[in-house]
Amino acid sequence: MTSYIPFESLRNIPLSYASCSIGTKQSDTLPRKLEAIAAAGFTAIELSFPDIIAYGTQVTGKEPDVREYAQLVNVTKEIKKLADSNGLQIMMLQPFGNFEGWPSGSRERDDAFRRVAGWMDIMDAAGTDLLQVGSSDSPANRISIDRKIIVSDLRELCDLLATRNMRLAYENWCWSTHAPTWKDVWEIVKAIDRPNAGLCLDTFQTAAGEYGDPTTETGLINHMPPTALNQIFHASMDELAQTVPPEKIYLLQISDAYKPLEPLADKTIKGLRPRGRWSHDFRPMPYDGGYLPIEEVAKAVLRTGFRGWFSMEIFDGGPDGKGKEYDMNEYAGKAMKSMQRFLSQCSTDRD
Repeated sequence: MTSYIPFESLRNIPLSYASCSIGTKQSDTLPRKLEAIAAAGFTAIELSFPDIIAYGTQVTGKEPDVREYAQLVNVTKEIKKLADSNGLQIMMLQPFGNFEGWPSGSRERDDAFRRVAGWMDIMDAAGTDLLQVGSSDSPANRISIDRKIIVSDLRELCDLLATRNMRLAYENWCWSTHAPTWKDVWEIVKAIDRPNAGLCLDTFQTAAGEYGDPTTETGLINHMPPTALNQIFHASMDELAQTVPPEKIYLLQISDAYKPLEPLADKTIKGLRPRGRWSHDFRPMPYDGGYLPIEEVAKAVLRTGFRGWFSMEIFDGGPDGKGKEYDMNEYAGKAMKSMQRFLSQCSTDRD
């Protein structure tokens, strides 16, 4: 691990764009998304499951059943052709949520493993070996927060993925009931102890969980003075840089956050707690109105030696979270400029 991050070492970082995080209009179809992403210079996408459903609806005129995996595989094969024709790799399938921690023998646990089998078929069709799983939330407190159960479930998942040479990219969602921080998911990945288990880190999820709070007037965790909060966050990023091996990081997702114009209500709405709602609607690209210390997160990841995928994943509903419209080609081009500026800012020898 080194604190020196030469810009030259960042020139060849591969750049991806999450398909779910561009487009606001009905006319912004998946083929047009891929064209815009490729034209901006990105070389891969994270393929979003809802985009598979949307494209299946577009080409058949009827929304596919989310459990009709044979049909979804056929749709994904067509998406793979579209990606290939645009020179884009499908780097990862996402987002798989609420997989781990269901009671043994429960309908939900059985369903989670059925979904895995179907999603693996979709991954084959997409030509990707990477599955993103977000750290689970706990609907009605039915999902266990017992670390041993969580690890056992994810180990079983990794063993299933390994039968097809596939990998698990485990991400901390900052509203998760059992693993909201980077350290939580890293401890879990270590305990899984499988070569195909690694991390999906995210600048928003990390800073939003340990530094920001959308329910306060300041937008910061307010049970401690700002100076202490900064010191604790710096220490956390130093620990990340010093303890996580670069080969256990599979990608870094990039986004910032708006400070909500009014603090979000500190309650669960439509199944999401405040940080979940914040994640869903208040995430611009870097340098476009956000305020979190996202450069510090990326620098910590780069200090591990990681030079893998940087992937833009933004959910930009504007400062009020109510949504905004834009031209996708212009927006994707702006995202590439933002990513290049971000990489430059993260180097230690920039001009």
